[in-house]
Amino acid sequence: MALLGGTTSCVSPKTIVYFQGDTTRFSSQQITQKYIPTIQPSDILSIIVGSLNTEANEVFNTPNLFTTASTNYSSTGGGGRIQPLGYLVDADGSIEIPLVGKVKVAGLRTTDAADTVRTRLQNFLKEPSVIVRNLNFKVSVMGEVKLPAVYVIPDEKITLPEVLSLAGDLTIYGNRSNVMIIREENGKREYARIDLTSRAVFDSPYYYLHKNDVIYVEPVKAKMLDTDSRIRTVPLIVTIVGGISTLGILILNLTR
Repeated sequence: MALLGGTTSCVSPKTIVYFQGDTTRFSSQQITQKYIPTIQPSDILSIIVGSLNTEANEVFNTPNLFTTASTNYSSTGGGGRIQPLGYLVDADGSIEIPLVGKVKVAGLRTTDAADTVRTRLQNFLKEPSVIVRNLNFKVSVMGEVKLPAVYVIPDEKITLPEVLSLAGDLTIYGNRSNVMIIREENGKREYARIDLTSRAVFDSPYYYLHKNDVIYVEPVKAKMLDTDSRIRTVPLIVTIVGGISTLGILILNLTR
């Protein structure tokens, strides 16, 4: 306990307080970063079709009948992973819809994809309505957070503070000034460092998370020192306890 107290006593508010800036009672900041997700190959889409003919709708809604709405993969128990059903976007950026055939959706927003599918369905349904949702928009959170997991985002849009809130926030040992975000897009992998203690995070291109982003919160130096101290102390404690036990047995034998 003394070792733990020694390592945590150096923590200052500047290292753990988020979004530090001016101290005025009110201030405003122009929103400069925006992110509009688009459909990409390997996405899994839920496409809900409605029209005046309920029976005919079932032909197009069949792939969605057993769709799983899971907030995160860790909730399935035992590290299992539920794979949602739906329409898979192939390598060419298209989906295969019964009767309609292939429909190109890659590069479109889900609302635009819904309009495209609706137009194609007018040949089969009267006054069709279409809702498209991306079922595998997910981000991974690792490291010094309370609930590390892979989180599936139902509304296809989330910020870095929001996903860290889903993960139960950083632990006291999380390094708030050096959070790593790993992003794979357009054939390349990017590594970015974000300082959560500064309001500059709101202007970062990594404030809005993209599909498949990985967030890693590294431990502060105090955590590593504390862990190292515990590892070094365990053999000493074992030796002392072993010595006390041996001495006790020796005294017991002498008193008999």
